[in-house]
Amino acid sequence: MLRFDPFSDLDAMTRGLLTSQTGTDRSPRFMPMDLYKVDDHYVLTADLPGVDPGSVDVSVDNGTLTLTAHRSARSTDSVQWLTSERFFGTYRRQLSLGEGIDTTKISATYENGVLTVTIPLAERARPRRIEVAHSGGSKPIETTTVDAG
Repeated sequence: MLRFDPFSDLDAMTRGLLTSQTGTDRSPRFMPMDLYKVDDHYVLTADLPGVDPGSVDVSVDNGTLTLTAHRSARSTDSVQWLTSERFFGTYRRQLSLGEGIDTTKISATYENGVLTVTIPLAERARPRRIEVAHSGGSKPIETTTVDAG
């Protein structure tokens, strides 16, 4: 008997992405983030706990938004580690921006370990209501009835 599970490949890929060994065991694997739209702008929030605020860099180049941050390694001098699970090193995420983004007005803040990037829509890309013009007032439609009998 053969069993078909359409989600097994997806599960395997997800496990691979979340547990894959990229670089060393001590280097960051990913930068978790949320992205959502509010009115006329997008908001991106990324978790970067323990990152030095001076190392956080947000840049835009040719339609690509790049987020970079660095968490320094802790001193290992005269330390006997019992467990060490926190990553250190450089985090980097890149996102492609659409044409409807006003890249000159992108802003970012880093507070309590969370990077928040506000990405405004360009004026030309914002939804707008278009007024429909019509001529004069309404004209009545005249009908005539024909007696068939």
